[in-house]
Amino acid sequence: MLSAYRQMWALVMFDLPVGSADERKAATGFRLVLLDLGFEMVQFSVYARYCTSPQRTETLVRQVEEALPTDGAVDILFFTDKQYENVKHFRGKQRLPATKTPTQFDLF
Repeated sequence: MLSAYRQMWALVMFDLPVGSADERKAATGFRLVLLDLGFEMVQFSVYARYCTSPQRTETLVRQVEEALPTDGAVDILFFTDKQYENVKHFRGKQRLPATKTPTQFDLF
């Protein structure tokens, strides 16, 4: 059985320059790579992905690092599934239900 204390959430937050066409293209390319890696957009510059183990997070860090644009700031935070279930989500004044752990396994 998987432990909620060993399962992880990876949160990628970034602030990329978009002043020129090349910068916008690089920022869009980075977002598309995150989606290809299985991340879901939480906010425009915040993406989250569920991982079944700490080892998987190291692989994700390498994959994100390979896709980094030349400029900008990118941070990756990790939370255990147990910690992430305590995140409070709001859309406007409405509180959303707690995030549920995905039911399918990470096969990569």
